[in-house]
Formats: sequence, C-alpha cells, structure tokens
Amino acid sequence: MTHEEISHHRLVAQKLYKTTQCSPQEVVRHFGAMQAQDYAMAKWAIGSRCDATEKEVEEAINSGKIIRTHILRPTWHFVSAEDIYWMLDLSAPQVKRFTASAAKKFDYDDKKLNQANDAIEKLLSGNNHLTREEIMQELNIKKTSSADFLSATIMMNAELDGLVCNGKMKGKQITYALLEERVPRPKNVLTKEEALAKLARRYFESHGPATVLDFSWWSGFPPTICQKAINAIELQLNLITIDNQKYWFKKEVKDADHFRESVHFLPAFDEILISYKTRDASFNTAHQSKVFTNNGIFKPIILENGKVIGIWKRTIKKDHAKIETEFFKDFETDKKQILFEGIKSFETYLGTKIVIE
Repeated sequence: MTHEEISHHRLVAQKLYKTTQCSPQEVVRHFGAMQAQDYAMAKWAIGSRCDATEKEVEEAINSGKIIRTHILRPTWHFVSAEDIYWMLDLSAPQVKRFTASAAKKFDYDDKKLNQANDAIEKLLSGNNHLTREEIMQELNIKKTSSADFLSATIMMNAELDGLVCNGKMKGKQITYALLEERVPRPKNVLTKEEALAKLARRYFESHGPATVLDFSWWSGFPPTICQKAINAIELQLNLITIDNQKYWFKKEVKDADHFRESVHFLPAFDEILISYKTRDASFNTAHQSKVFTNNGIFKPIILENGKVIGIWKRTIKKDHAKIETEFFKDFETDKKQILFEGIKSFETYLGTKIVIE
C-alpha cells in the first residue's frame, strides 16, 4: 500500500462506496462517534453513507436511536443509543476537565454544577424536552454573551454526567431530554480496558488505515494509552508500515471494493478529514487554508477518488437548494458536469431541487 492508496481504503472503511445497505443508526454505530456540531451538515454526514433522506435521519435522532451529545472531545458527536453509556463512562472524565476549567471562570464549582444538574433533572423529568434557553430561564441565568458560555458549560457538564442528551427537535430548535428516559441504562458495564479496546477496534475498522496518533486525536486519549488499546486488539486488525509509520485497518477488506471512480460532496467537519491527526492522504497541503482554518473550522468538501479537489456551500431557498462550488483548479465544462453528478445524492437526500451556481 502507498500513501496514494490510503485514501481509497478509507473510502471503503468510511462507507462512502455504499457497498451494503444500512440504516442511519447503523452508520453511526459503525463509526463509533461522528462529529456533529454543525447539526444540518452532520445529518448529511450520515445521509451521504446510506440511502436515507434527511427526514429519515432526523427521525432516527428524534426517536433516540441516534444520540447527539458531547463525548470523546469537547464537541458534539452522534453516537448510537447502544453505545452511549459505555462511551460516556470511558471518555467523560477526560472531557470534564475542560468543563470544570470553563465553569471556574464563572465561579461554578462542582457543588454548583451538581445543584444545576438537580434542577435540570426536575425540569426535564417526565419526558419534557426543553431548549437550552428555556432551561436557563428556569435556572434564572439571563441571556447575555458571557452567560451563553456559562449555559453551554452547564449543559455540557450535564451531558457528560449522563444526565441529559438531545431531545426531539422543536421546529428548528434543538432541545434537551433526560438520557435515561430516552435510552435505558444497560446492566452490563465494561471495564476501562475493555471499553478502550472496543473504541480502538471501532475506530480502525471505520477509519483505517490510520495511525496511533490519528486514534489519539480522534479519541482524545494520550498516545501511550491508545497504543495499549491497539496492543490489546492487534491480532484483530491488519497492519502495514509506510515510511516507518504503522497504519492499522480492518481485516478482510476485499480488493473488489477498491479503486473505483467516485465523486462525493461531503459536509463540513466530515469524518473523512476531521478524524485524522495528519490529512496528507486526502488533500494537497497547499490548499489547507481553503479546506479548514487555523482555529479548526472545516469546510464542506468535494472529494474525487478520495482526494479533496474543492469546497462547496449550500443555501436552502423556499423551493430549491443553491449550491456554490470552488474548485482548486480549472476544469473544462464537460469535466465539471461529470463532477456535479456527485451532488445528485444530496438532492435525493434533501428531497428538493438543486441549482448549481
């Protein structure tokens, strides 16, 4: 395998070839966790890997089959309902260091955060689904620019404590609900070592070929801990070394699934880029500033045969979706028409006409 081939293998691992039919929740479970702070685009990250429409993806989220919460790193992720508890038990302690530090800036210690949790539990009990603003009003935290950071910290802490997660959408507004009212807590509990090994296998089978540093970046755990997790499952993975760098990936990947021509219009913060420490396999670093900013804002990307060739933007209108593109090099009209075939699946997903400008 060469660096050039890594991107092709990742297309297979990340289900972008759609070789088998699967539901939205099965896509999320395959990945373990999918970054999801841009809610509209994150739904397309799921939809781009199965034949579900946006409404079907949202229904899986509203019904609690897919949970949206803060996990792994201090950002939103999608996680399948069956994985939420063991993954929270594993990663919440490390992410709570971030929330504890943020809370101290507002003179909130553990005692105050626990008091907030108690109040939130009473508010949401009985399958009440409330927006963050509604919850903050009941907590008597006024809406100001600084208080907005405090409210985000309070709710993230409640998520990491396994108290709340996303509720049903209220129009276009995101709500919170009690996690245990959405997903019953399982009786079996994994040890930390078992959970780490499970997370590592899930990552490499859905993202590989990838390195220990890639897994460390994605999971939020230090490289030394990640290497121990890999050591525990190394017989269940394939290994290849390129330029003295070890890459781990799923066993029994069929050659027939590789090296097909493909174009994908993928969302901002898609796992094909965000989940790796180094991203040289996916794009020319000369275009890095166009693909993502120094402060970690990732753009929607156009992928041809596993390589980023441009970025795109969608604007939802009353009766259509406007698509604007920026390619990194000039293409002839005929070539552009071929590339634009990759946007048709997005049209089907949205259920509305697409106009390319």
